[in-house]
Amino acid sequence: MLYNFCDNKYKRCLTVRMRKKKYLDERLDAVKGLILDTDRDERDFEKAVQIKEYFDFEKLFGNSNPVHLEIGCGKGQFIVEMAARYPDINFIAVEKERNVVVAAVEKVAKAGLTNVRFISGCAEYLPRFIPEHSIERIYLNFSCPYPKEKYKKHRLTHRFFLNIYRQLLAEGGDIHQKTDNMHFFEFSLQEFSQEGFGIYNVSLDLHNSDFEGNIVTEYEKRFSDLGQPIYRLEARL
Repeated sequence: MLYNFCDNKYKRCLTVRMRKKKYLDERLDAVKGLILDTDRDERDFEKAVQIKEYFDFEKLFGNSNPVHLEIGCGKGQFIVEMAARYPDINFIAVEKERNVVVAAVEKVAKAGLTNVRFISGCAEYLPRFIPEHSIERIYLNFSCPYPKEKYKKHRLTHRFFLNIYRQLLAEGGDIHQKTDNMHFFEFSLQEFSQEGFGIYNVSLDLHNSDFEGNIVTEYEKRFSDLGQPIYRLEARL
């Protein structure tokens, strides 16, 4: 399995061959009720999103509560704490690496949380499964910055992805982003602005600000412990 990750020291994304976790299939099968079925044969996302197989969130969660979306949930520390803190909000967590998402799903199962579901896949395919204008908030926590210019289209705040989020967000919905990478943050500010998003509550050093209610992710703690500032913003159409 190929796995992309960010090397914080050198600010670059690396691709290595990640060994499949022992008993991964069995572990995923044990929590499959929390993972939404998005496994399709069509690998061309431009063709894939022309077909709509929208999830019925009200049927899925058994209520009509607002739905929030985290793209790149990692091992799930953020989504577990959010779901426990806000039981009247439903959460969809997206993570493309099965080796990683299994830990997040197991945390949710262990905590007995009923307001979280997972998608194991890439953000490009979300418009096939998530109804238009159904998401109240999107979280982008410590996305890979892809610092090389030729890879900028892979950044989750590139205008390509912002147009996807535009389709998914409800009226008045917003995006919350956190990162440790200053250059990625500057890029994000520019992209949001050029794509017509208003930018609010910008912090250039989150942990030394007066912001309340922050949930520290796994990556965030690692970067903060190294003395690096955490950058944060909110963007709204």
